Amino acid sequence: MVGGERLARDGVQASRTTGLPRHLTARAWLVADWESGEVLASYRAHRRLAPASTLKMLFADTVLPKFPRTRRYTVTAADLADVPAGSSLVGVEPGITYTVEQLWQGVFLRSGNDAVHVLARMNGGIAATVAEMQAKARDLQALDTHVVSPDGFDHPGQLSSAYDLTLFARYGLRNADFRGYCGTRTARFPAGGGNTFQIQNTDRLLTGTWGLKPYDGMIGVKNGYTSHAGNTFTGAAVRGGRTLLVTVMHPAAGENAVYEETAALLDWGFAQGSSARAVGTLAEPLSERRTRTGGAPGKRAPGAVTGAAGAPAGDRGPSAWRLLEGGAGTAALLAGGLWALRRRLRSPAAASAQGGGRHRR
Repeated sequence: MVGGERLARDGVQASRTTGLPRHLTARAWLVADWESGEVLASYRAHRRLAPASTLKMLFADTVLPKFPRTRRYTVTAADLADVPAGSSLVGVEPGITYTVEQLWQGVFLRSGNDAVHVLARMNGGIAATVAEMQAKARDLQALDTHVVSPDGFDHPGQLSSAYDLTLFARYGLRNADFRGYCGTRTARFPAGGGNTFQIQNTDRLLTGTWGLKPYDGMIGVKNGYTSHAGNTFTGAAVRGGRTLLVTVMHPAAGENAVYEETAALLDWGFAQGSSARAVGTLAEPLSERRTRTGGAPGKRAPGAVTGAAGAPAGDRGPSAWRLLEGGAGTAALLAGGLWALRRRLRSPAAASAQGGGRHRR
């Protein structure tokens, strides 16, 4: 079993249960250390469930590096023809020219399926993008994932797991643009005629909306909701130089439950995780394993990605780019001191929300 035998078991897997939240209702969840890849605790980590828009993390892992942020694209009606009815939308319109950065802001902030479909068309179409996403999932060793569409909308057979979603987030956070987008709170989006309107991030732990407070150190990553999948969320936060990842899938009830249970698991991880023994590991991409075997450098630190130039424009508060900041962080990167840099992770505390419609996020 990928990640270790214990992750295939039913029931809570943890070596240290002191302080572990007692009233979790999620059908599956996982807590992991971003840097080491150690899984600190889990519940049905490999259970295959509908991922909703958290699948957009895999879409970003696959497509985001392909186009420069400044590239401009004029949308046609054909680009939007196959967006599923009831989708969450950012407001992409035919005839308007968007930058790639604006389209990705639409994906990450508003979970816009219209923006996803435009980017997929730029990438060769829906079918080609789905095939690439499935190949990317295999490379990441996310073997519970079956991709039917790039947007995460309800489709028969579209499945993932808490383990796989955490893999997608961990891989994505190595890319400075990915971090910048998922950590952006607000941005201006084109409306035609030279006008713009404001869009807000729907991650409630990032923005602190709908009765929730911003989670201290929160840096993203992606939430999701459909009427079939219910709520899903993968979040990352940094405290004391340590970055934790938590994925929560399908809590019982309540629109805030997915965030409340994520926050509770993050609290446990920061308080108890340093003394907990790993119950499993997050697998490394097969392509990186092959690269290391061939004598090339090992895993890159966050931001050591070609073309990554910091966080995208928008109202980010403290920039998500600060994963790379702190002391001699930039100098360490330039000097190639990647492992030292990763131990100096810094990040913003920012906020989050979730919107309406059958396919919210």
